[in-house]
Amino acid sequence: MQILLLTIAGLAFLMIVLEDVFHINKAKTTLFLGTLAWLLLFLFPQHGLNSQDIQEQLNENILEIASLWLFLMAAMTFVAFLNHQGLIETMIYKVLPQRLGERKLMFLVAGFAFFFSSLSDNITATLISIALVLSLKLDARKTRRFAVLVVFAVNSGGVALITGDVTTLMIFMQEKVAIDDLLWLSLPSLVSVMLLAGMLSMPLKGEVVIHPTPRRDDKVGMVIGLIFLLTILSTIVLNVIAGVPPLLTFLFGLSIMFLVGRLCYKDDERENLLDYIRVIEFDTLLFFLGILLLVGMLKEIGVLNSLVQIYDVLPTTGANFVMGLLSSLVDNVPLTAALLKSNIAMDTASWLTLTYAVGVGGSLLVVGSAAGIVAMSKVKEITFISFMRYSLYILIAYSVGFAGSYLVGHTLH
Repeated sequence: MQILLLTIAGLAFLMIVLEDVFHINKAKTTLFLGTLAWLLLFLFPQHGLNSQDIQEQLNENILEIASLWLFLMAAMTFVAFLNHQGLIETMIYKVLPQRLGERKLMFLVAGFAFFFSSLSDNITATLISIALVLSLKLDARKTRRFAVLVVFAVNSGGVALITGDVTTLMIFMQEKVAIDDLLWLSLPSLVSVMLLAGMLSMPLKGEVVIHPTPRRDDKVGMVIGLIFLLTILSTIVLNVIAGVPPLLTFLFGLSIMFLVGRLCYKDDERENLLDYIRVIEFDTLLFFLGILLLVGMLKEIGVLNSLVQIYDVLPTTGANFVMGLLSSLVDNVPLTAALLKSNIAMDTASWLTLTYAVGVGGSLLVVGSAAGIVAMSKVKEITFISFMRYSLYILIAYSVGFAGSYLVGHTLH
């Protein structure tokens, strides 16, 4: 049965890779195979488990999935409204000059995505950064390069803050690293992002001419834009001072958006803010659901725990590097949880390199991080195969960042 379940996971991965060949939406195949795997777990329990044990495991996984699913829904609804209002484009046009070299623009986008993801969660940062890229109306090849950079920059930006990445928070909560140690990680992270920007910008030689598009003269849109900003800031502050889950704060902000829309548009039958929930990419949400069901299944059958045995084969630094590579195939949260539960003996410097590895390594494949999946849903030019064409560049940048995290850790300790 375990071999069959592993085969199902492998088939799901293969169907994602070959989506352009079979022309079957990846959301459909991953949801089918993810639910099939859990059905088999119930029908053929392993290791002496009964249906109640498996139900508890499923409930735990569904809770994690629902939290991410609802958070993504709330963030995407905000961004859908702001895009419709043209507020994101307007903000960009006020900051950028009317003519700008494509290489310089690449570095500006890298910096924006990096620092915005330090202040916000990865999903929101990706949505806003991708909206920025799409508003520039570049050709398909250039748009793809910018989107690849956004994924890497977003994953790198949050790795040094406990509010920016879940795995960083998990390692911090286990008292493996201190906040001042983590802050130093931002240096190699930023260097690696700028290195990738430099590599991706090499063939770019043109100029971008920004043509501002008229936006709706709607003060309500400005108010909701402010609500969105306050929601992001409140998510960080409330999580730090009171442990409030980000999902709860974002849903609260979304409810305020709906109430403001109802009060301000009550005489306008054309505008109903609830309609924006219907225009978000539900195939992205279903893809998330299928992927996380499969990852949860792998966790329950002990596959993730067996990956920890890499530390018995490789030196600690080498094993940490490989864990980053594996995080592009397996969700980094259960992977990090398995490492923390295994009580591997590592010094602070090694925990810092692991923090960087599991936070950034998922950028190597488009399905390896939430940022990648969101980018793939928003940018039609991004597929599994087209993203892989840049994996060598990403691997070089990741390796430089990993080496930098090693130097930072051993300099501090």
